[in-house]
Amino acid sequence: MVSGQTDHPVPAGEPERREPAAGAIGVATPDVREEGPAPVDGDGPRRRLGDRVGSVEVLAGLLILLIVFREPLARALSAPRLQTWTTVFVSVMVQAVPFLVFGVLLSAVIAVFVPRSFWARALPRHPALAVPVASAAGVVLPGCECGSVPIAGSLIRRGVTPAAALAFLLAAPAINPIVLTATAVAFPNNPEMVLGRGVASLIVAMTMGWLWLRLGRADWIRLPRRPELDDNSRGRAFWAAVRHDVTHAGGFLVLGAMAAASINVLVPERWLQTLADNPVLSVLALAVLAVLLSICSEADAFVAASLSQFSLTSRLVFLVVGPMVDLKLISMQTGVFGRRFAFRFAPATFAVAVAVAVATGAVLL
Repeated sequence: MVSGQTDHPVPAGEPERREPAAGAIGVATPDVREEGPAPVDGDGPRRRLGDRVGSVEVLAGLLILLIVFREPLARALSAPRLQTWTTVFVSVMVQAVPFLVFGVLLSAVIAVFVPRSFWARALPRHPALAVPVASAAGVVLPGCECGSVPIAGSLIRRGVTPAAALAFLLAAPAINPIVLTATAVAFPNNPEMVLGRGVASLIVAMTMGWLWLRLGRADWIRLPRRPELDDNSRGRAFWAAVRHDVTHAGGFLVLGAMAAASINVLVPERWLQTLADNPVLSVLALAVLAVLLSICSEADAFVAASLSQFSLTSRLVFLVVGPMVDLKLISMQTGVFGRRFAFRFAPATFAVAVAVAVATGAVLL
């Protein structure tokens, strides 16, 4: 026996875990860093207080405050601007939460039940070829951008190259059947809008995937540690992953919805008509508006159709940018992938989406 070396046999009944080969499906497990919780030294008063105060205690405190200040709150909520803010906030949440839950469930299934060997068979081994395949796969997922973020995180955890996972993240909310059908219903006299949205969104997704292969860095993605996924019981690991993702992604969704509601109240409507008269400014205005409004991709086509003072190309930009870059998406991507990733990926996606949508509109519209 060599001193300092200890053998750890695999317990009976537990399968041996093996990491995939470095070249499989562009698998790049070293491309992603996982952050663990910072070590805590000592058990001071703050640590003991944190152990005693949990979510139940916080909720009870909030309920008490609501009861004590119910009359001032009722008067404040009666203000017209605050009523508008509340309406927009609730509408964004109602649209997004069902698809967020669907995406979280699918993400947990991918993280717990789908073996790594499946992705080796489903995607090409070369990362550059995996990007268009993953982009095209977005057509089979009937969800929105809120669900695609946790799904992309699970794909990366399961060994899919980040470029392919990010391409899927961008394509799925924009080219799935529900979104394209909603676009056709919203623009019954302009069927070319459906084709333009599908083509432009697919091109943007593939372009961003290939750009990540070329320019992306491993330390830009920092997935949080997920010890619950290491549970030997798949059932317990599944529900632990669902609870974690609903709490984590849902919190960032709330922040994004609050920001979107604030923008809706603060931006005067008369500015829209002024911007619509200038072709260049109209494109930029609707691109920025898509980011600020944060409308779910299943509903944004009807909003775009209502902006009749703008050109079809400007509205196509709105439809391409919205499902890929908006306030709630940026906040959710920050929570799932880290701030360094979101602050680089979102502006790059915005620029590529505007350029591709304008080019597509010039050809098809």
